[in-house]
Amino acid sequence: MMRGQVRRVLRNCGVIDPCDIRHAVARGGYAGLERARGMDPAARLTELERSGLRGRGGAGFPVARKWKTCADTPSDTRYVVCNADEGDPGAFMNRSLLEGDPHSVLEGMAIAGLTVGAAEGIIYCRAEYPLALARLRLAIGKAEEAGLLGPDALGPGRPFHIRVKEGAGAFVCGEETALLASIEGRRGTPRPRPPFPAVSGLWGRPTTINNVETLASAALIFRNDAAWFAEYGTAKSKGTKTFALVGNVKRPGLVEVPLGTTLRQMIFDIGGGVAGDHRFKAVQTGGPSGGCLPEGSLDIPVDYESLQAAGTIMGSGGVVVMDERTCMVDFARYFLDFAVDESCGKCGPCRLGTHQLLRILEDITQGRGTEADIELLEELGRTVARGSLCGLGTSAPNPVLSTLRYFRDEYVAHVRSRRCPAHACRDYISYEIDESECTGCTVCSGLCPVQGISGVRKGAHSIDSAVCIRCGVCSNSCNFGAVHTVDRAQPQDATT
Repeated sequence: MMRGQVRRVLRNCGVIDPCDIRHAVARGGYAGLERARGMDPAARLTELERSGLRGRGGAGFPVARKWKTCADTPSDTRYVVCNADEGDPGAFMNRSLLEGDPHSVLEGMAIAGLTVGAAEGIIYCRAEYPLALARLRLAIGKAEEAGLLGPDALGPGRPFHIRVKEGAGAFVCGEETALLASIEGRRGTPRPRPPFPAVSGLWGRPTTINNVETLASAALIFRNDAAWFAEYGTAKSKGTKTFALVGNVKRPGLVEVPLGTTLRQMIFDIGGGVAGDHRFKAVQTGGPSGGCLPEGSLDIPVDYESLQAAGTIMGSGGVVVMDERTCMVDFARYFLDFAVDESCGKCGPCRLGTHQLLRILEDITQGRGTEADIELLEELGRTVARGSLCGLGTSAPNPVLSTLRYFRDEYVAHVRSRRCPAHACRDYISYEIDESECTGCTVCSGLCPVQGISGVRKGAHSIDSAVCIRCGVCSNSCNFGAVHTVDRAQPQDATT
């Protein structure tokens, strides 16, 4: 699994004791801050610009441009904010870095404070990360004892203090302006931009906001240099990127690869391919806001521009692998359900549009869809993407639009043939036991939650279709392959 990876941001995770600052310092910790102190402000921004570092939180905005805007905006007070509100299902990149190497993030924040002229930094971390929060607070205390944070952290008479703000777990607070509202004690909802936070952010003051990995990368750039950082990557996407490789893959986990690495290399070389020797079907990048790509897109390089052109995004780094058992319509429904729950409700296109998209997908997966619904999904998805206020709403339709683009035949099969090709949607399937293969072990009948399976030990069993709720427990528990999934007959008037 390590072959093909280039561990730079993650170089200390699992290697050092994150609770001992001496371990971090012995591995070069805070050397970047020391080097940055000896540079003038223009040189620091030039170094960052030459590195080509772009935000690792999803948008890929050039970090040097954001820091320069914040530094150039007239104000007597500026802030540095670390966005550690990692809310994507299945994502654990930021959490792992905070737990395994918190000092790299603190160092990056101190360098940002030195560059933009801020004296205070705030880490916004969700309360569901108790170990990360505990290690962050311990690391801050140790850095203050060592003089690396505190009254003279950025030089004689130049203080830099860091505090932690716990978030309540709202996905929308990953958006910059909603995050700032939450820090200020208000409801976490986004506001229109401009003005951008770099001009008017926390309490109306210039604020630079970067995620965990971005700040750790900035510390690496100043510890080494811009040319070292840009050794890996593509012309427009420099450096390495961490990904949470999850789903139906043999070797799931946290990986770090150079930007430009293909999806095929990540899934098959590093991840070992599809688990259980099933057939690869699709991969989703970018978490709930990302899109799904088919097998024909596996050789796409993972960089900001290539993924966007293919109809998805890099996001914070979630990569979900799916095999032939995944229904792409139901997969899109799952993430729309998440978007509906996490929408703050402030703007109409997101509040109403995502809910309507979900209802249409539910109709299609439950046998009530029509062919007109497919066209409506596309039209409504584009409208929500264009009209929503923040990134949650503008990207929420991505799972729908990308699956319509690459897996339209599955939508058509659901509404026209009344069948789920993946045999995943309950309303389109039923289960049968092949008597010639059944050994009468009684495992399935013992696990059936509705007692819908009858038979005697060592004798053939059968499923009562009138009682069966199609939960799949029997199929999953049978070790002899005797339980088969079959298409369920649909009512003739199902299209009405």
